Amino acid sequence: MPYDPYKALYLHIPFCVKRCGYCDFATAATERDSPVIDEYVESLVFQLRRASREGKLGQIETVYLGGGTPSHIGMGRLSMLLYALSTAMHLEPEVECTMEANPESLTAPMVRDIWALGVNRLSIGVQSFDDEVLRILGRAHDAEAARAAVRVAQERFRNVSVDLMGGIPGQSLASFEASVREAVALGVTHVSVYPLAIEPHTPFDAAVMRGEMAEPDDDVEAACMEAAERILGEAGFIRYEVASYARPGFESRHNTAYWTGVPYLGLGRSAATMTQNAERRMRVQDGRVVDDLNARQMAAEDLMLAMRMAQGVSDERIARAAATIGAGAVAAVFDELAALGLAEHRGGRWRPTERGWLCGNELYGRLLDLAP
Repeated sequence: MPYDPYKALYLHIPFCVKRCGYCDFATAATERDSPVIDEYVESLVFQLRRASREGKLGQIETVYLGGGTPSHIGMGRLSMLLYALSTAMHLEPEVECTMEANPESLTAPMVRDIWALGVNRLSIGVQSFDDEVLRILGRAHDAEAARAAVRVAQERFRNVSVDLMGGIPGQSLASFEASVREAVALGVTHVSVYPLAIEPHTPFDAAVMRGEMAEPDDDVEAACMEAAERILGEAGFIRYEVASYARPGFESRHNTAYWTGVPYLGLGRSAATMTQNAERRMRVQDGRVVDDLNARQMAAEDLMLAMRMAQGVSDERIARAAATIGAGAVAAVFDELAALGLAEHRGGRWRPTERGWLCGNELYGRLLDLAP
């Protein structure tokens, strides 16, 4: 059975000016003039052209340049990459094309040039507008640079997103709330809010193990997530996914693709690709299969992913999943989620509750357990 066409494209840029203490992504601190970056970008251009020749890019609807820090590699290399992208596929205005940037490397000329080359959405890694919190995180920028980056992005882009982080040891709830309010005041159209996670083998993990840093407090992180929902909701943002808020019409179409089971192609080091048809879903990373799901497991995963979204999952979608997994098992799980206060049924849909989002591991785990 043939595989469904790719609808989303991810390009990984694994270079940063420095690595933050909490980061476990496939990135490396690399000097901007390093020939390693040139070789990598040339390889990525080759992969793009090959994917185009193989007919993999014909139905792409969203593109995401992530990292790492794409803005760190400089405009010359970005121009080469974006030009190759525009010749490899139809990079029309209706294609959402997002680029990640960090404040220390985003400049006004870069904003003008990437906009002219087809990027139409910018996602800026801010994390906080508090200098002391930025110091704790090991960020390469200060709060004023973050403000300046948002303002310069808005000279061309209407669609500007910022990332913020809560639950950081040494960060007060008041500091976090002030950062959320500042993002609103700056006029961004999208905010992603993440609780700090201590990932294995990171400097933060080592600091926790040595007793030099406190473990993030679950209650504090929950308070931050609740504060973000309150402040952003009052400002007119809609929480459309567990960690994502947008003004109406500015939801991330690329990220939504991941949560709605859309096949995606990843190019670059450690970029994941997801292929699927009605019987099988596979994720491949660096040439290695990391997920291989059958139809029952796909149906369970689709229910789990849908419950990351505010709209949840429709009764019709649940009926289709039940036909694959088993009606009794699916009904029992949703009844259990309701009894636990993790989900509720209204308007012909099952939706996550606030408690469901705060206790996401429990909610998602019970759905995945439908087809282990």
